[in-house]
Amino acid sequence: LQESMHAYAANVYTSVVEELMKGKQRKFIAVEQEFFRLWWDAVATDMHKQQVHKLLQEGRLEFVIGGQVMHDEAVTLIDDQILQLTEGHGFLYETFGIRPQFSWHVDPFGASATTPTLFAMAGFNAHLISRIDYDLKADMQKNKKLQFVWQGSPSLSESQEIFTHVMDQYSYCTPSQIPFSNRSGFYWNGIAVFPDPPKDGVYPNMSLPVTDTNIHLYAQTMVANIKERASWFRTSDVLWPWGCDKQFFNASVQYSNMDLVLDYINEHSDQFGVIVQYATVGDYFQAVYNRSLAWEIRDSRDFFPYSTEPFQAWTGFYTSRSILKGIARRASSLLYAGESFFTQYVRKQPASSICKCQALKQLQSLRWAVSEVQHHDGITGTESPKVKDMYVDNLMYGMFNVKKLMASIIFDLNNAEKNGEVYSYVYSKDAGKPDVDQYVIVYNPLAWNITTFVMVSISHSSVNVYDELGHSVPAQIQSSAESHFTYDLYILVAISGLSYRKYSVKPSLGKQSAFIGRSVKYKQKDITRACQQSRRLLPVVNDCYQIMFDQDTNLMHSITERETNQTVRLTQEFLEYHVNGDVKKGPISDNYLFAPNTSAVPVSKAVGLEVISGNLVTEIRQYFYSNVTAQEYVYVVYTRMYMVPDGYDGKLLCHRIEQEYSAGPLELNREAVLRTSTNLNTGQLLYTDSNGYQIQKRLFKAYVNNTVARNYYPMVQTAYIEDSSTRLMLLAERAHGVSSQGNGQVEVMLHRRLWNNLEWDLNYNLTLNDTSVVRPVFWLILGTKSVTNTLYRTSGLALEHRPVVMFGALSGDKPKLAGQLQLNSVHSSVTVPPNLHLQTLSIPGWKYSSNHTEQVHSVHMGKQKQGDADFSRVLLRIRHLYEVGEDPVLSQPVIVNLKSLLKGLGSVMSVEERSLTGTWDINTLKRWKWKTAQYPSKGFSNNTETSENCIVTVHPMEIRTFFVYFQDQ
Repeated sequence: LQESMHAYAANVYTSVVEELMKGKQRKFIAVEQEFFRLWWDAVATDMHKQQVHKLLQEGRLEFVIGGQVMHDEAVTLIDDQILQLTEGHGFLYETFGIRPQFSWHVDPFGASATTPTLFAMAGFNAHLISRIDYDLKADMQKNKKLQFVWQGSPSLSESQEIFTHVMDQYSYCTPSQIPFSNRSGFYWNGIAVFPDPPKDGVYPNMSLPVTDTNIHLYAQTMVANIKERASWFRTSDVLWPWGCDKQFFNASVQYSNMDLVLDYINEHSDQFGVIVQYATVGDYFQAVYNRSLAWEIRDSRDFFPYSTEPFQAWTGFYTSRSILKGIARRASSLLYAGESFFTQYVRKQPASSICKCQALKQLQSLRWAVSEVQHHDGITGTESPKVKDMYVDNLMYGMFNVKKLMASIIFDLNNAEKNGEVYSYVYSKDAGKPDVDQYVIVYNPLAWNITTFVMVSISHSSVNVYDELGHSVPAQIQSSAESHFTYDLYILVAISGLSYRKYSVKPSLGKQSAFIGRSVKYKQKDITRACQQSRRLLPVVNDCYQIMFDQDTNLMHSITERETNQTVRLTQEFLEYHVNGDVKKGPISDNYLFAPNTSAVPVSKAVGLEVISGNLVTEIRQYFYSNVTAQEYVYVVYTRMYMVPDGYDGKLLCHRIEQEYSAGPLELNREAVLRTSTNLNTGQLLYTDSNGYQIQKRLFKAYVNNTVARNYYPMVQTAYIEDSSTRLMLLAERAHGVSSQGNGQVEVMLHRRLWNNLEWDLNYNLTLNDTSVVRPVFWLILGTKSVTNTLYRTSGLALEHRPVVMFGALSGDKPKLAGQLQLNSVHSSVTVPPNLHLQTLSIPGWKYSSNHTEQVHSVHMGKQKQGDADFSRVLLRIRHLYEVGEDPVLSQPVIVNLKSLLKGLGSVMSVEERSLTGTWDINTLKRWKWKTAQYPSKGFSNNTETSENCIVTVHPMEIRTFFVYFQDQ
């Protein structure tokens, strides 16, 4: 499929460029850079390349969006949306000196309010979407409200608003019904067949060629459709999309026929009342902008969930292919760590032994893989198994490269013996079981000081753990739930921002320094026969919480937040939605859709319990069986609570109840959820995050049909429920569907395994027969609104960016530590306040000039810089994590001195503030200001105030982007 897609994409660009050159009136828009770059680098001739430059200058070829892909909007993280946009924009600016200014987000399944905000920050003048709820679209269309000015962020409001166009009911493909033929109309090249195109050039479903006898009929059909659409919009400009998925592989037959139709309509424009022309998206928006109308403002509400019919709620993909969703996020997090690690290394070790160009290639392989999987048929899980495997292979290859790079940097910094072994191992469940007598290197990729536990699997039951200076480090060892042959070693690590520590793990010969976790197993309980009267409760306690387990059922009973002494009744159970797989019998669930037959059914009648308690960690293991006699469990919950010794900052660690679930393999046509039920009076109100950037309020809505599925929402990082005083927060490390199906309830969909006989799904192998076992991790935080407010943003990022763990073997002599300690001295750590996040610290490697006039000149003269990447430019992004008015302290603007922030990397020589993707100097970026009732004058909107002398004030929800240059050492 990858080959056929490449063949198809290569064909399109070759064909389109050649045809555009044959007619001055012809135009074309191109979106995803991944495909264009494959063509540009591997297929395009020098002649083609000259033609592309010419077409871009004439405005006849227009790049819209300009990211690597058209990203999904429901299940992607803001960092990854920005990454894929930046990747594409960097290439376009470096190669052509152009900067896309319009979007074409026609295919993602629902629209997020984060996307328009990011597009505004990237300098876009207008945004275009299509897939929104069918009944909402019908209503907007009838009332001519498909166009509006969207203020996607409440805090940034009009400073980052953007004019948004929603496509009408015909969406982004040309309407194909023509009354005079049983074939589709306007698709003269037919349906793509690759990689083996028909020898005779006759493709399936080719439209009737335009002839003297049918040209009037073609014109009539097109004009009728244009006029129908004109009635749904306020201006007399009608956007009529020509094309669809996999079109224009034979652009010659497309344009030669359409030229005739357009000319005919224009020759008879008096009769038709319509004038037509080829246009780009930019042409269309320019025409609408020139009308100077005042537009309605839409607030920060988004367009989720998306339904296309009463029983077609596109809420299944929020969870589909959970393993792919997990790997994509792990890869993103490793990339984030690798970028800052490499940037510091280049700054601090200018005469390094590592080839910087090779290192950049290693990082680029992961940038590409993480960008690519953000596609709306990638991380969504809506691809065939073969394509899913391609995404996973590319992600694993990129992760392998970055781990290798990080290990070689550690080697270089420690002047280690080159025959030693440093291998990297990200998070606790990766391959590789270190043997004892080795060191564990732990890198903190966040720009905050963190205190947390890292877990490593070892083969000895008694060990000592020491830091770089030989001091004993708090640790706990216990038998592993995974295997009888290994032990879980929890090491308490305290690491300053963007720094690493090195711990040695040695078998204890005599005095044991690590605490032992002791196991108590409780009898399996039949939960259907639990007696309601006599509650025997088992308490598990740390400094922040007391959790009670009911000994009659082995289920959780309640959680008490110890500071306020507030107790919340809280139980958790696994349920499954049963779904239909036969289209003859009713609605089906598939990769995209969720269509449950009935309410969710509880899956287990018996629960086993084991409690491992120790001085640092208590782990509660609950095993869920289908009935009392079942030998194999189907689901597991591991709940961990942490105790923090004196002298450590344990605020975040103590307030997190960590849960890891194991679900699968499921039976066929089952969708697994974990439902948490509380006595909080929530009125079924749910809050979910939008791409890890902002929070959306989700009111429960009753529908005639499909109410369960239409009240599912995407959760990328955060979801919570609350009553007037208390909030229960869930933080996740991958995307899930989430819903509140009852008062005080929140349920998370963990896994889906489906099969159906819908012909389309069978043809594309989209039946989601996913037999895997998934192991997602959640952190629960319970407390008052004010306490959870101060914790959840930092905690969400701490879960996203857990420390990177690498191993090395200890050689006989003491490891040389001087260089490493010096690298880690407090002065060199990079730390921001808790309401800011260092979102990017990387060396992009672009060779373009940051002076636009110079860059355009060098492109036109064919003098773009050749040779090695530019390692002197550092890309820095700082993000404010809070909304205006969300918290009395954390919502305040923050003044940052970039010189002192980055002094550990060297002496800052100059700073340039840039647009989100780096291609605009913020001082020259003037976006179109669309008229609204509030702001009747039209003009250009300037961005926020810029930095003076490296001092920047970061306001709530802002993301500020800089190029930083250092004095050479």
